[in-house]
Amino acid sequence: MLRRHFLATATIAAAIPAKSILTHEHVLVDFIGADAIRPGRYDPDEVFRLALPKLKELRALGCRRLLECTPNFLGRDPRLLRRLAKAANLEIWTNTGLYGAAEFKFLPAYARTETASQLAQRWIAEARNGVDGERVRFIKTGVNRGPLHPLDRKLVHAAIETAKATGLTMAVHTGDGRAALDQLAILEQSGLPARKWVWVHAQNEPDLEIHERVARAGGWVSLDGVSLRSGAWHLQAVKHLAAKGLLARVLISQDSGWYRVGEPGGGRFNGYTFLYTDFLPRLEPEWRKQLLWDNPKAAF
Repeated sequence: MLRRHFLATATIAAAIPAKSILTHEHVLVDFIGADAIRPGRYDPDEVFRLALPKLKELRALGCRRLLECTPNFLGRDPRLLRRLAKAANLEIWTNTGLYGAAEFKFLPAYARTETASQLAQRWIAEARNGVDGERVRFIKTGVNRGPLHPLDRKLVHAAIETAKATGLTMAVHTGDGRAALDQLAILEQSGLPARKWVWVHAQNEPDLEIHERVARAGGWVSLDGVSLRSGAWHLQAVKHLAAKGLLARVLISQDSGWYRVGEPGGGRFNGYTFLYTDFLPRLEPEWRKQLLWDNPKAAF
């Protein structure tokens, strides 16, 4: 039994790149909705105590940067992220943008009345000035299933305008492949290169031909949500794009964490190690560095 454990541990260690980047994770999320979210709904010190061991564990596995994808009005807390980044010796990036998925529950009232350009000006200001003293490193928004609702389209146009003005990459939570193709068409009309767009949650689209279409157009196919339950499907999706010569357009991450505001003790904090300990050993050795270092650096 000890020898089997040693071999398993050795296999895991050999599979892990010396340094890596996770492009879609969370530290804290508040699902109460934009109308009810407010300061004081959680104790930042409690979140810090619970999250820090998970982040240190991740740092020990070689992670050097984590993109925290919680947008404004969903629990974005740059001050907390800065504390955790310093304590864990880990870059933790925050974002600008608004999240329209879940039928717009997390959009503030002004997002419904302002134009795409007015929204973009808010996000551009955050990108240039920072949020609570923390630098904004990417755009995060979200849309529902396709065909895209006009409000979804407005968020996409605002993200494109922000990306053009700032050079930041836009990561868009996307309901399905139809919504991804709708975004791709908007991008093509806008003139923003598809390489500045990440199709978040591409793993939820079962049609691998749509993955391939987006990748061939230059978009990033983000197969996040890697977990025990989904590992076989994620592996199939990665292998499909690799076989088509498109591995350079793929991102993998876990969409994991996280402290859930409103649940006792923050609920179940899942941590960030599964991808390293269970998924990476199943990938071809030459894929690992590309997926967890080269591609994330190119995307963001």
